[in-house]
Amino acid sequence: MSSTPSRTVSIARNQDQPHLSKHQKTFNSLIQQIERGRATLAAWEALETPYKQKYTAELMPLLKDSEELQVNLVRRLDDANQQANLSKTERRKLAAIIVERIEDILLTRDDDELKAIFNQYSAVDYDAAEAANQAELKSAMEEVLGFELDDDVDLTSPEDLLAHAHQKIIEEESRQDAAREAAQARHANRKKSPRQLAAEARAQSEAQQLHLSIREIYRKLASALHPDREPDPAERERKTALMQRVNEAYDKRNLLLLLQLQLELEQIDQTHINNVGEDRLKHYNKILREQLAELKHEIMRVESVYTTQSMLDPFAALTPGNVMRNLDAEIHRIKRAIRDLKKDYAAFGDIHYLKAWLKTWRKSRRRETFVDFPF
Repeated sequence: MSSTPSRTVSIARNQDQPHLSKHQKTFNSLIQQIERGRATLAAWEALETPYKQKYTAELMPLLKDSEELQVNLVRRLDDANQQANLSKTERRKLAAIIVERIEDILLTRDDDELKAIFNQYSAVDYDAAEAANQAELKSAMEEVLGFELDDDVDLTSPEDLLAHAHQKIIEEESRQDAAREAAQARHANRKKSPRQLAAEARAQSEAQQLHLSIREIYRKLASALHPDREPDPAERERKTALMQRVNEAYDKRNLLLLLQLQLELEQIDQTHINNVGEDRLKHYNKILREQLAELKHEIMRVESVYTTQSMLDPFAALTPGNVMRNLDAEIHRIKRAIRDLKKDYAAFGDIHYLKAWLKTWRKSRRRETFVDFPF
C-alpha cells in the first residue's frame, strides 16, 4: 500500500462560519470514514506476512498431527470392537463414536480406508449419504443466492464457494448490464419526452462535473510536479515520486489523496478547504461516497482471507488487533487436543479401561461446522 500524506483534510468551524452546512458535515464525515477505513486496511495488510508465516509454520503442522492421531485412534477403536468381551450396548456406543469421528476426519481429507470402516458401522454408505447431503446443501444455497451453482463447486470449501459465488455474481451483473444496454438502445431509437431528455442532460452534466472536479485538481498538481521542468536531479527525483502518487490517485479517482497532496504541496490551505462552494461539495461528496464503498469492499475482501483460510470461527468478529491472538489461541487449543488424543490412544489400548469409559459415554450433540452453516 503506498504511503499517504499526513495532512488531514476537513472543513473547520471559524468565527465567520460557526455552523457547518449539511454538505460540509457530510464531507467531513466521509473523510473521517475513509481515513478510518484506510487505517484498518493498512493494519490488515501489515499482518498478512506475519500471519501467514505463523499459520504455515505453527498451526498447519499441528493440524496435520492432530488428523493423523485421530485416524490412529479410529483404527484402535475399530480393533477394540473386534474383541469378543464387549456387550451389544458397548459395541453400539463404540460404533457411534467411530462413525462420528470418521465424519469429522473426512471433512478435511478423502480416505478410502476410513470410508470402508465407516460403512461397517453405519446403516448408510458414506459416499451415497455425502452425495445426498451435497445435493441438498447445493439446492438450499442456490435458493439463498438466487442462482444455480456449477456441479463441480466444492461446497465444503469456503474459499472455493466464495470465489465461485463471486464469479457468478459478476456474470449475472454482466448479463444485467447487457440487458440494460440493449433496453437503452431500444429506448434510444424511440422519441424521448422532454422530461427524459432533461433527466439525461442532468445526468451527463453531473458526470462531466464529477470528472472536471477530479481533473482540475490533477492538472494543478501535474503542472507543479512535472519532473521534466526541474533541473535539480534530487528535486526531479522527488517530483517524479510525487507525480507517480498523483497519477495513481487520479486513475483511481482518489479525491481525498489528491486533496492531501495539494495540502502537502501548499497549493491549498485550510481557508481554501473551508470556502469550497456547496455545488462543488456535492460533487466531492459523491466521489467520496464511491471511494468509501470501494474501500469497504476491499476491507471485506482482505478480512475474508483470514476467516476462510484458517480453522477460526467464520462468525467471530475479527479485527487487526485480535486476529493474531485468536490464531495463538487456536494453536494452543490444537496442542491441548493433541495431548488429549495421545492420552486417549494410550488408554484405549486397555480393554478394561475402554469398557469403563464406555459406561460413562453419552452421545453428544454434533458440533456445528461450515458444512452445516456455510454462511
